[in-house]
Amino acid sequence: MSRSIWKGAISFGLVHIPVEVMPAGTHKDLDLKMIDRRDFAPIGYRRINKESGEEVEWDDIVKAYEYQDHQYVVLSDEDLRRANVKATQTIDILHFIEAGEIDSTYFAQPYYLKPGKGGEKVYALLLETLRSSRKIGIAQVVMHSRQHLVALIAHDNLIVLNTLRYPDELRPASDLDLPELSHVGITDKEINMALALVDDMTAHWNPAHYVDTYRDDVLALVRQKVRARQTHVITGANAEASAEASAEESLRRAEISDLLALLKDSLHASARQGATKTRTAARRPHDLH
Repeated sequence: MSRSIWKGAISFGLVHIPVEVMPAGTHKDLDLKMIDRRDFAPIGYRRINKESGEEVEWDDIVKAYEYQDHQYVVLSDEDLRRANVKATQTIDILHFIEAGEIDSTYFAQPYYLKPGKGGEKVYALLLETLRSSRKIGIAQVVMHSRQHLVALIAHDNLIVLNTLRYPDELRPASDLDLPELSHVGITDKEINMALALVDDMTAHWNPAHYVDTYRDDVLALVRQKVRARQTHVITGANAEASAEASAEESLRRAEISDLLALLKDSLHASARQGATKTRTAARRPHDLH
């Protein structure tokens, strides 16, 4: 069972709801180590004092704010709490809004909110209120020495706290130097064919349908290299294969000039794939149980 990363209360008008913030996500990254290619020894992480060059123990490390060049004010966890006690202990709901009003680019990291001891009834009240109103609560909370903008969302039988990015944390799209897309000349036939492809590929959301295939592929390659006793073989880029891939990419780019043909082929491929899945499901009905 994961441990809570924050304890406090949701401020809902004059109502206070004791809660704990629990991690909702789990990372299954490839645990790749940094090693020295000369002797394959692992590269360690060291905390170095930039003045003396000596390694520093964790117990000797403190937080500080640099108010002038090389001049620091030490800030303990208690200092950070006392700066604004309410902000560090309260998820302060500011507004309730329609969920669809928030652009997806603002959402950052989800967490589960667990009711604290004695807070089950008021927690259930807020959960049912969010669910019935179909609105989400916009709040602010301080976690890990930083004030976060968050959304409180009813999800199944609990409340999810999803951190949001502040507007100044999103890079303006104008920085991308986007081309003028209105001049590329998309035809009605191409739009209708694309809409037909979207309709053919439309399905109900089921997260179980999606897996991290790349991670599995890399682990399969690891097992293959272990079996072949090639654990210390550093694979270089194959110039010939790279040239072939470049040529194939050029051909694909040339084919894009006939969008209608590509869309038609995509529709046919989607239909064939759907038929294959139907036949497979008919042969293996036990997979549905």
